[in-house]
Amino acid sequence: MSDWRSRALRPAKRALRRSQDRYPQSPPELSMDPRGGEPGKPPPAEESVVTSAIYRDGQRVDGPPNLAETCQRLRDQPGTMAWIGLYRPTEAQLLTVAEEFGLHELAVEDAIVAHQRPKLERYGDTLFVVLRAARYLDESEEVDFGEVHIFVGANFVLTVRHGQAPDLTAVRRRMENDPDLLRLGPEAVLYAILDSVVDGYAPVVGGLQNDIDEIETEVFGGDPRVSRRIYELSREVIEFQRATRPLLDILSGLTAGFEKYGTDEELRRYLGDVADHATTASERVNEFRQILADILTLNATLVSQSQNEEVKSLTQASYTQNEEIKRISAWAAILFAPTVIGTVYGMNFDHIPELHWTLGYPFALFLMLMVCSTLFILFKRRDWL
Repeated sequence: MSDWRSRALRPAKRALRRSQDRYPQSPPELSMDPRGGEPGKPPPAEESVVTSAIYRDGQRVDGPPNLAETCQRLRDQPGTMAWIGLYRPTEAQLLTVAEEFGLHELAVEDAIVAHQRPKLERYGDTLFVVLRAARYLDESEEVDFGEVHIFVGANFVLTVRHGQAPDLTAVRRRMENDPDLLRLGPEAVLYAILDSVVDGYAPVVGGLQNDIDEIETEVFGGDPRVSRRIYELSREVIEFQRATRPLLDILSGLTAGFEKYGTDEELRRYLGDVADHATTASERVNEFRQILADILTLNATLVSQSQNEEVKSLTQASYTQNEEIKRISAWAAILFAPTVIGTVYGMNFDHIPELHWTLGYPFALFLMLMVCSTLFILFKRRDWL
């Protein structure tokens, strides 16, 4: 193993160990090892190569069968440009490619570990760009994020993709159908990829807008599950914001280098259009985040109002029930008094006071009436009746 490869491998392995310790069940995007193979024998770099082509004056002139031949023909044919696309390469595969093109070890480490924030860095004559692509999945109403690392040299473009998005095959087809643009070199390819990533944000913005509209309907409809959906959508918007906001700095950095690196005038206009679209997407994402924060506050207010109404309704029902109980208790007490008197005089004893009194019966009725009237007046004054 060469000294360069040994130096590049050590920090990459340290970063991988840190990631694996933190995420022991990490997905392939993090471990960067989606393919199997013989133990102790790394798979060849060609297994991760999606497309490899040589271009001259905007025309595809060769499509070497493997990476070694691509590099050899690039050296043997001055004035040509190589465009190589890799999909989820392993550590050993990417180090092999990096050694062929002399890529900086720090950029290679980032590409190996993946999960980087969007950024633009320059290592000598090589640009290193990280982009976060996104696509909206209608079936699950979720946003799927991808990551692409782009190495742009004087006569080559190397893309390392970690996810389904963006569709670089469509970008390659578009560029090959526009020789005038492809003739401008590796920077034209970089700007085309930027444009594809930014254009991919439009359907995501539309999908998120639909989700927010649905959430607003659910909030006012009183759906109890809407709080969870607001939270999940807020997380997607935050993730989307992390992808779009740094993109503006990347475009600003490229714009700042126009004069220094002699960027073609056509590419300047092209990049300006990409920057306009990226700014629009970033502004919409900021609006979505604020809207979701307002919706969450509104939903909490509506839930609180609903709970207050329920408490008020329960309190009113309890009050009504208490009033009914008071009335029932008052009438029970009124009816209980004559029952006691009647029970006493209904006993079968010979020696009961006033048992043979002529006015005993009217007196008993009068006593019952007086007691009932007294209790009625008393309960009436206390609003029990």
